[in-house]
Amino acid sequence: MLVHPQFNPIALSIGPIQIHWYGLMYLAGFALFLYLAGRRVKMSQFAEAGWTRRDVEDLLFYGVLGVVLGGRLGYVLFYKPVFYFEHPLEIVQVWKGGMSFHGGLLGVILAMAWFARTRQRPWLQVTDLIAPCVPTGLAAGRIGNFINGELWGRAAPPSLPWAMIFPESGSNIPRHPSELYEFGMEGILLFIILWIYARKPRPMGRVSALFLIGYGIFRFIAEYFREPDSFLGLLWLNMSMGQWLCVPMVAAGLGLWWWSGRRRA
Repeated sequence: MLVHPQFNPIALSIGPIQIHWYGLMYLAGFALFLYLAGRRVKMSQFAEAGWTRRDVEDLLFYGVLGVVLGGRLGYVLFYKPVFYFEHPLEIVQVWKGGMSFHGGLLGVILAMAWFARTRQRPWLQVTDLIAPCVPTGLAAGRIGNFINGELWGRAAPPSLPWAMIFPESGSNIPRHPSELYEFGMEGILLFIILWIYARKPRPMGRVSALFLIGYGIFRFIAEYFREPDSFLGLLWLNMSMGQWLCVPMVAAGLGLWWWSGRRRA
C-alpha cells in the first residue's frame, strides 16, 4: 500500500518570502496557456480574424482576474454562504484556502464577455479560442493539490494497487488518489480531446460546448472517488456539491452544441 509522500508545500524560502508549490503550479498553468493560445491564434480561423499575440496576453490578464475573483466568490456562495455571511472579513483571506472551479469558470466567462465587448469580437469566438488551452492549467492545479495532500479520495479497497494513505486526512484508511484521477481526466484527456477537435474550423460555439460537456462529465465521474467536503457531505440523491454543479454545466454544453449546429444550418 502506498503512502502520500508528504511533500513540503513550500518550494523555496528567501528570507520571510515563501514560494509554495501550489503557486508555482498556477504559474505553470498560465505559461502553458500563453504557449497554447499563442499557437491557436496562428490557426487560419483566428489569424484571418485578426487575432495576435498581444490579444493572448490580454486574455490571460482578464482570465486571471476571472479565475481568482470568481473562484473565491464561488466558494463563498456555493460551499459556505452562512459562514461567510457571519464572517464577511474572511472572504478576502484567500491564503486560508477555499476556491471553487465552477465559480472560477463563471468568473472567466464574465471576464471573456467583457473582453469580447471591449474588443468588439463575438463572445463565443473568444471562448472557442481559449477552451482547448484551459485543461493543462487544470492539470497543473491538480498536481498542486496532490503535492499539498489535499482533496484526497474516498476509501478504497486495500487490494487496489495504487490505494494511498493520506496522513493529512487524520486516518490510516487507504484512499483513492482522486487528485491524480482528475489530473488524468479533466486535465490530460480533456486537453487531448479538445486540441484534436479544435485543430479544424468548427461552428462557432462547438469547441466551448465540448469543453463544458467534457469537463462536466469527467468531474462528475471523479467525484465518485473524491471525499466530499466534510461540512457538506453528500447531498440529494447521494451526490456531492461538485456533481450537482456539473449538472447545469453539462446541460449548458448540450444546449450550446445544439444551438451552434442549428445556427450553422
